[in-house]
Amino acid sequence: MASHTGQDICDRTFEFAVRIVGFSQRLDEAGGVPRILGRQLLRAGTSIGANVEEAQAGQSRADFQSKIDIALKEARETRYWLRLLATCSILTTDELDSVAREATEIARILGAISASTRRRTPLGSLFTFLLSHFAFR
Repeated sequence: MASHTGQDICDRTFEFAVRIVGFSQRLDEAGGVPRILGRQLLRAGTSIGANVEEAQAGQSRADFQSKIDIALKEARETRYWLRLLATCSILTTDELDSVAREATEIARILGAISASTRRRTPLGSLFTFLLSHFAFR
């Protein structure tokens, strides 16, 4: 596995999506339940990077936050599908180990970005706005 030190999250989630596409193609060829689970994995795993890219063009901090939070949810969902594929012996743990680790690392990074963005959002100004516009007098 390549070192990701300093790698841009957009590039990292794109590379992750490419790996997910490869797994999904193999599952699609198997047919039946693997095909169905592969499609779920494909939707969730490729959505992470798409939402990170969307966040980069966010029209506001709230828009950025929303897209990062969606990407985080998709990363968690991707981990779920990978775990299910391993537990049901559809793919081996050896096959899934590195991609599952990468999904976990991406989720941690997105969680940190989300938390950092939330800390920088001035809740005080929101309360001031609400009080000044909707205060009972």
